[in-house]
Amino acid sequence: MTDTVTRAPDVGSVHHLDDYRAARPQSPVSLIKTPPPTERETAPDTDTGGVEAVDAPGNPLADWLTVPDTPVLPVWARSSASILANVAALGRLTWWHTRFHAIRTPKYLVKAVLLAARGFFRACVGLWPTLSAQDHSAAVKALKAQSKARPEDVELAARLQIAHAQRTQARRWRFGAAATAVAAAAIGIVLAPPLLQAGAAAAVVTPLAYLGRGKETHLLDQAAPPIRVDMSAQQLNDALRAAGLLKSGSGKDEKDLPKVSCTMGPVRDGRGWAVIFDMPRGGGKTASDVLAKREVIAQELGVDEIQVIMSRVRAAKGGNAGRVSMWVADDDPYLADPTPSPLATMEKFSIWDPVPFGADARGNRVSVPVIWQSMFFGGLPRRGKTFTQRLMTAAGLLDPWVRHYVADFKGGQDWMGMRHVAHRLVLGAEEDAITAFKEMLAELLAEMERRFALFRGLPTSICPEGKLTPQIIEKYRMPFIFLTVDELQEAFLAMDDKDREAVVDDLGRIARRGPAAGFISNYASQRPDAKSVPTKLREIITIRCCTQVTDKTSSDMVLGAGKAAMGADASLLSEEHKGVTVLVTGPASYATVKNDLLTTAEFNALCLKGRTLREAVGQITGDAAGDVAAGAGRAGVSIAPVLSDVLDVMRHSDRMHSVDLLARLVNADEDRYGDWDLDKLAAELDAAGVKRTTKQINIKGKNLAGYRRADLEAAVPEELLLAARAVDPSPSTHTPA
Repeated sequence: MTDTVTRAPDVGSVHHLDDYRAARPQSPVSLIKTPPPTERETAPDTDTGGVEAVDAPGNPLADWLTVPDTPVLPVWARSSASILANVAALGRLTWWHTRFHAIRTPKYLVKAVLLAARGFFRACVGLWPTLSAQDHSAAVKALKAQSKARPEDVELAARLQIAHAQRTQARRWRFGAAATAVAAAAIGIVLAPPLLQAGAAAAVVTPLAYLGRGKETHLLDQAAPPIRVDMSAQQLNDALRAAGLLKSGSGKDEKDLPKVSCTMGPVRDGRGWAVIFDMPRGGGKTASDVLAKREVIAQELGVDEIQVIMSRVRAAKGGNAGRVSMWVADDDPYLADPTPSPLATMEKFSIWDPVPFGADARGNRVSVPVIWQSMFFGGLPRRGKTFTQRLMTAAGLLDPWVRHYVADFKGGQDWMGMRHVAHRLVLGAEEDAITAFKEMLAELLAEMERRFALFRGLPTSICPEGKLTPQIIEKYRMPFIFLTVDELQEAFLAMDDKDREAVVDDLGRIARRGPAAGFISNYASQRPDAKSVPTKLREIITIRCCTQVTDKTSSDMVLGAGKAAMGADASLLSEEHKGVTVLVTGPASYATVKNDLLTTAEFNALCLKGRTLREAVGQITGDAAGDVAAGAGRAGVSIAPVLSDVLDVMRHSDRMHSVDLLARLVNADEDRYGDWDLDKLAAELDAAGVKRTTKQINIKGKNLAGYRRADLEAAVPEELLLAARAVDPSPSTHTPA
């Protein structure tokens, strides 16, 4: 080396390492990468002798001396909890296999004996040429043939006699040696102690059983189900090529064709295959193109679309525009029995936490945050849409600082239990229910504006972001408001165009501005078309969830335009996928989820539990405060169930014809009232103590038999009605302290 510094123009510099080391200060230098320095830190320091950074752009050794960012330990070994969890899982797996095979030991012994018998036969067949001296037989046969052709040749006859004698002698000592060995082994086993006999028998049976094995015959049973789907890198490339995502051969050698680069796998992952791959550059195909070809790829791999789970790997997780994560299940992962919802057994829940929702195809738990959000549920009837929607509302039942507004335009049993908790409850799509719904929306909008006015007057120390906070909730007794609307299409179909437009605007304002004021919108519809649920309402919803629909267009109506092309396609679900939904939580975030099951009985029990929680903090307001059945239960008074149900279905009317009253009762509880007629209804209400001041009711010019609400309330003990009316049902009249 020389002592000079040679500089190549516009290329870099070459340093004499000895001079470079001697010029360095003696203070230690860290080789670990540090965050990029700020502008102040990069300014030259003339007062102190700074140390040159190792990863500075001008350092020719920067790449070589840079410490890699890759973790030293694998993920499972980075914490004691992870190590213990994996060791415990290994122990459980070992114990399971031990029990699995131990109970089959008698079967294995019989199979071992049968395989040993087959092995003994194969051993005899294999040893027979040696025992019978087949190596001498060839010479004997040849000499015998020559002797027949030339019987006068004495020398040839002598050679045949000698060869025959040698073969006979070889057979005698070979059979004798084999017989002696077998006899000695048999005598030794017979005379040996039992333990040694068992060992000797195992020593004999084991190699014979091994010799008797076959490709389809195995001594041990298969502990895990056999792999039903196989996948290799070659199969993956062939599938992508068939889908038009990779260039075809056109006479080229296969090794010259473009292929994907697998950064992981294919490897077994649970009950399926997992692979992460990059599309080759130069082909012009991206990860989005792969997702759009899901059906073709599934067909080429020999599986159903529902078994192929694909998603893009974003840069935040080390991905790029061409990286795809794919998991191919051995069978349909969504046909298993549903998991009971953990909400059913909880005593309390905070709405600030994500709501337990279900599990994805791999069994990973899925939870959904609902604060600052609005939700929309859609799909065909009888596919579990309402059960799924109720999971969100059920979480709010277990938080006493959540006030519920509920509108069920079907008017059945699904939401009847909310009468114990809901501040406002609208049931049915009749004219009186539509009017009550409009009044409820007006009340919500007034409450929203009142809250924003309060937030504007609060200091930033209390309301730093202009949103509801836990401190504001308890200090000003201002709970979250959970607005649940089911069968929204029934309400819109019952309105004229002007009323529909006004209601859509109100719901849109609540979904758009309400989250900051603590409003959580939870809408559902069976017919997500432009008339039933207008686009300008759907497009401002942040969380979408869809059960099975008929086609991709219907799926996009619920989940958002273009979502089916990205892979979020609810039309892939079949009739067997009850309670399975496609959940979209962001522009590029979606998952197909097997929802937790919360039965109607469990939901009604949560309603009663929610009422108890709210009574403890004084949050029973509105319609729930005037619930006759709940008041009777607290007072120990018994009222007839039919009277309670009639008051519920007439909650928005002061009078109703008997025929309409019976129709609403049947709609609310067909099991109880399905076989009733008008005479039985009248008899049951008479028995409940209802005294009609008039039997004929005039409604819009129609004079028919009916009931007045005042007559029904007269049959309720007076103390219950007085207690209900003593509660101020309007939250907007309360001024925060």
